[in-house]
Amino acid sequence: MSNKTIAPQNLKQRLRDIIRGNGHELAFLDVREDGQRGMAHPLLSVGLHYSTLEVMIGRLVPRRSTPIVLMDGGDGVSERAARRLAALGYSDIALLGGGVEAWKSAGYELFMGHNVVSKSFGELVEHACHTPSISAEELKAMQDRGDRLVVLDGRTPEEHHRQCLPGGISVPNGELVYRVHDLAPDADTTVVVNCAGRTRSIIGAQTLRNAGIPNKVVAFRNGTMGWTLAGFTPQLGSTRSFGPVSASGQAQAQQWTAGMKNRYGVRSVDRKTLDAWRHDANRTTFLFDVRDEREYSDGHVPGALSIAGGQLVQTTDEWMGVRGARVVLTDDTGVRASITAHWLVQMGWDAYVLEGGIGSGPVERGPMTQPVLGLESIATPQVTPGELRALIDAGDTVVLDAGPGLAYRKTHIPGAIWACRPQLAKTVATLGKAKRIVLASPDAVRARLASVDLRDLTEAEIAVLEGGTDAWASAGFSTEESSGTPSDEEIIDHLVWVAGRRTGNQAEMKQYLEWEQQLVGQLERDGDVPFRIVA
Repeated sequence: MSNKTIAPQNLKQRLRDIIRGNGHELAFLDVREDGQRGMAHPLLSVGLHYSTLEVMIGRLVPRRSTPIVLMDGGDGVSERAARRLAALGYSDIALLGGGVEAWKSAGYELFMGHNVVSKSFGELVEHACHTPSISAEELKAMQDRGDRLVVLDGRTPEEHHRQCLPGGISVPNGELVYRVHDLAPDADTTVVVNCAGRTRSIIGAQTLRNAGIPNKVVAFRNGTMGWTLAGFTPQLGSTRSFGPVSASGQAQAQQWTAGMKNRYGVRSVDRKTLDAWRHDANRTTFLFDVRDEREYSDGHVPGALSIAGGQLVQTTDEWMGVRGARVVLTDDTGVRASITAHWLVQMGWDAYVLEGGIGSGPVERGPMTQPVLGLESIATPQVTPGELRALIDAGDTVVLDAGPGLAYRKTHIPGAIWACRPQLAKTVATLGKAKRIVLASPDAVRARLASVDLRDLTEAEIAVLEGGTDAWASAGFSTEESSGTPSDEEIIDHLVWVAGRRTGNQAEMKQYLEWEQQLVGQLERDGDVPFRIVA
């Protein structure tokens, strides 16, 4: 299969044209693993890790005629990814010639970290809107004095539960306008919005300021990391959250968001138009239900994906892989969809709110399901845990674990070798003439996907462990751990950089916070930023 290539300069111009409204949509996909991508990537690229390509691609690029450009590390992974995408029906695929190093050599900016588009947007919002913030010392003094205030944690409930500010209440950013009237009905109450670092504190606080609530609203500077660095102790295991919204709270939220839609240019679309867009062969339309998973399961617009609004703003590059696509948001009252849309519009997305939300037509029920494209067609033989135990005992079988590196460190079949999918050729070269290779991963999905590549790399018999290492453990067979294998240098599917900030490493907390604040300078050097912030 011969793939067309594109030079960095031409790709940069195509992205620039889309930002300026002069170009057609494009999916610029980085097929390196998370740890590799996290160390250096172009701003508007989107991660499509080769180890889980078939898991991710249907969500990121739902329309199979979408123009796609693939980028790798100059190691041939793009070619393999292109073959898989073509097999899945994607028809317009090009490769960035020379990979990420060619982008760098052309003089273009590379960014570290995760969700960089959203985090850099948050930093720009603070600069453009002059979002007020308070330090850990200021908040502690306010609490000690007994000032009238409420601390709202704009992260996910799971993050809040792990570690939060003392007295904080879990109210994810997408819920803030909907819930704040009930939580701080007195205009004399100061509202403090926090996260773990900076972005969601800023975006959450500015959301309430954009809504025009009468309370004083401030971001909590540097989040729970800032609290720790100031020498204070975070609270663990909190279950504090909001209750059902009151009738007066909902009415007030709808009034606030009506003003926001006008002020920020948020448009609505009816169900008939949405249905037509979703059948448009020439342009992608993403459809998201921005309520929580329970509400989604109780009833949602057919085909909508479930992602809380605050998290969608925070993780756009995990949900929307097509720059220049339409985005339609839905909920039950219009509040949360409008709040989310008002940020996506400022991030450069062509975003709309569905008129009538889930009341606009038929609904379906149940949790979100996302098919793994092509999985059913993978016919690699499978062996049960008991059969694998017998093969290992016979001494003529090698077990390769294709699961995540961190999962391998915690538990794997004794003697199994970690083998990340894009590095299978390198691993197989160390095996000699193995008679039989069995692939494993926690739930067997990654193993089945990796088996497609393994067929071209060995003459050995190939099988997949049915049910994965989870089934192996459930069957009562022993596992082992290896805390240092793969090493930090080898674990390409996990970003090791400043990961210690989550486990109390204060030096890495400081490094991470400094990184967030320098993103504005990087954006200026990059020069092609899609944001249109309304100050």
